[in-house]
Amino acid sequence: MTPRKNKGIFTYLFIILLAVFCVYFVSSKLSGSTDKSDYTSVISHFDNYEVSYYRLDLGTGELTYQLRGEEEKKKYEVPNVSIFLDDTEDYRVEYNKLYPDEPLKQDYIKITDRTWLYSLIPVIVTILLGIGILYFMMKQSGGGGKYTSFGKANLKNQASARKATFKDVAGADEEKQELEEIVDFLKSPNKYKKIGAKVPKGVLLLGPPGTGKTLLARAVAGEAGCPFFPISGSDFVEMFVGVGASRVRDLFEQAKKHSPAIIFIDEIDADGRHRGAGLGGGHDEREQTLNQLLVEMDGFTGNESVIVIAATNRRDILDPALLRPGRFDRQIVVGYPDVKGREEILKVHAKNKPLGPDVDLKVIAQTTQGFTGADLENLLNEAALLAARADKMAITEKDIEEATMKVIAGPEKKSRIVTERDKKVTAYHEAGHAIAAYNLPTQDKVHQVTIIQRGMAAGLTVTRPDNDDQHVSRNHMRESIIMLLGGRAAEELILDDICTGASNDIERATKTARNMVTRYGFSKKIGTVAYGSDNDEVFLGKDYGHTRNYSEAVAAQIDEEVRSIIDKAYSDCTKILTDNIDKLHALAQYLLKYEKIDGEDFEKLMRGEPFGKTEAPADEEKPETHEAEPEKPVTE
Repeated sequence: MTPRKNKGIFTYLFIILLAVFCVYFVSSKLSGSTDKSDYTSVISHFDNYEVSYYRLDLGTGELTYQLRGEEEKKKYEVPNVSIFLDDTEDYRVEYNKLYPDEPLKQDYIKITDRTWLYSLIPVIVTILLGIGILYFMMKQSGGGGKYTSFGKANLKNQASARKATFKDVAGADEEKQELEEIVDFLKSPNKYKKIGAKVPKGVLLLGPPGTGKTLLARAVAGEAGCPFFPISGSDFVEMFVGVGASRVRDLFEQAKKHSPAIIFIDEIDADGRHRGAGLGGGHDEREQTLNQLLVEMDGFTGNESVIVIAATNRRDILDPALLRPGRFDRQIVVGYPDVKGREEILKVHAKNKPLGPDVDLKVIAQTTQGFTGADLENLLNEAALLAARADKMAITEKDIEEATMKVIAGPEKKSRIVTERDKKVTAYHEAGHAIAAYNLPTQDKVHQVTIIQRGMAAGLTVTRPDNDDQHVSRNHMRESIIMLLGGRAAEELILDDICTGASNDIERATKTARNMVTRYGFSKKIGTVAYGSDNDEVFLGKDYGHTRNYSEAVAAQIDEEVRSIIDKAYSDCTKILTDNIDKLHALAQYLLKYEKIDGEDFEKLMRGEPFGKTEAPADEEKPETHEAEPEKPVTE
């Protein structure tokens, strides 16, 4: 809070206290006794020993007294009179001619006038306490911690903070080229105005979380050297009606004062959702915030030299009015980096980290398909933590490998007690996945198989792609279902019973099969028709009550076709495992003994070559099998 605002608060406080004092002073002067006696006359009766009887009510302060020679009793009520006892005498609340021959002495009671300041102290304390409680409540109720700033945008100019440039952004060459025009305009706006060109008023960065959208916005501000005002979409809406729209106005006003400037709105989908998509109707506070944002970006007021950059990973839920030209003129997709981009990102994050001679960033980039920039940064950081924990001077390939598995599935839980039965089930389950993947041409190579629990998984079969294919074929999806069902098929083929460990595999396989039928037109029976919506989430109020766009008969055909794909894949998987039953047993026994196997040793095992540890599973450790009906090992 600024000193000026503090000064205003103390001024109001002084005025309140002065008013209370005036009211209290006037009321005290107007108050009097029931017999219109004043303090001086009452005290004079006691001083002159004229009182023969008195009674004092300590609760109300009412004094009833009777003068000598008079039969009428008088009452005196003065709020500002306090009764103090004489320390040397016993206090007599009521005196009634106990000593008829002796007059009433003053020593029995002392009546003194209580000062107005003493009476005002409780009032002042009560007022100050109330003001303090009110101030604390207002301070805690939002508005950036200040009760006077509910309608102000909670932002700071980040131009002086740690700057980022395009050199800090890797794996997004095309995205940087699109944003270079924005930077050039902010540096030399006259060059564009002379030729009649208009810079985009808004740039919308689209892409999955962690792909570097926020970093790109910071890099634009760093390259242009202009004020940068970042704010989150959720910062606009508060508990008070109208605060969101007020903050949007304040945001653009501050940006205009510092133009040329950049406004960055992160997670704009918090305020930019479809209007009318909720049950609140047009009076929804979030919609009022969106309306104000639409007006500020392209309304009657000009916002030249103020560029809005927004980021979201949910373009499908944004309001169409927000996406039209004139508001967000340019939409830049920031997707997953390819193998070249991942290598460049790894180089950026490895600048200040000592790497061992066995670490090849190119190989790491090839084995991290699907990783975002944030994932790769986290990967190297986890590797550095592992190396520091082991007191190493550099990060080795082993640290990178363990960090990769940690990022994918979580840390190993070696201390967890696992029964022999669970280990056997997990070993054959993961062996089924690995052997199915090895015998399917379209599936990725097996990188590692482990039965050590990580995260929620009892075991893990990790496959790594050789390239960054973007198009998925029908045969690839069909064989991926076969690979997913390898664990359940191995359990049913080898063990006495099946277990719940394949629930996630079955769920993923079913979802893939349903997408093949309803979205991609891979079913000849159903045809090349899309059924259902790509978006699994619906807005309450927009799609509420809408029925599916196909009949019950078509739904039955879809279910039948999905079931047919799953059954065919399960049958093919069972045949693959039956044809490779010896290798299934060998791999499972190796996992039971060593708990994990890497991709190179797995390849050698499948080819029947010696590999790795010389204590590879011997023939006597392998259960006896038969081609027609393999013998099932006894489970514990």
